Amino acid sequence: MLRASLPDGVLAGVMVSIGGAALLSCDNRYFGALLFCIALLSICYFGFNLYTGKVGFLLADHSRGALSGAFWGLLGNALGTLLCGLLIAYALPQLRETALAACERRLTQLPLQTLLRGFFCGVLMYAAVWIYREKKTPLGILFCIPVFILAGFEHSIADMFYFALAGLWRLQSLWFLLLVVLGNSLGGLFIPFLQRLKGGAHG
Repeated sequence: MLRASLPDGVLAGVMVSIGGAALLSCDNRYFGALLFCIALLSICYFGFNLYTGKVGFLLADHSRGALSGAFWGLLGNALGTLLCGLLIAYALPQLRETALAACERRLTQLPLQTLLRGFFCGVLMYAAVWIYREKKTPLGILFCIPVFILAGFEHSIADMFYFALAGLWRLQSLWFLLLVVLGNSLGGLFIPFLQRLKGGAHG
């Protein structure tokens, strides 16, 4: 499981980083939000391991293998975004300033605000991946991803990239990211949990 999940997690982190760099490069936030879709589109089509795209499905399959895959995927996501953040900060230093300002604003949020922003992003991530898997269409990705960006919700893996790009190495940054991971996890489990309560088949 490690041999497959960790490299696929790193690759997912790389694609999220590329999407994040595109978003930061755009003056038009609507166009940037659409371009960010390249991340989840490529992750889904290649079958890479993105934590926020898989955590919601752990309710249906919480075997040791699935849990291990999610853990190593998250670790790989963190490594991929860290590497890309450092490389892109060197290659495109102007993006570092943009990321720094965005991350400084994020750190002014109250903890509950951060948790809730992560929660709603998690709901949308689960919806995007579920629609891709079950309906065989990328439409969920093309709508859900711009929605979470334009609404101001927090995606933990994208935020890992932004903080690495900004070089904002603080304990407060780690706490922020942990809250977003928790919020994304709870949000990802929200739809399948309620579907299970009512006897539905989702998740």
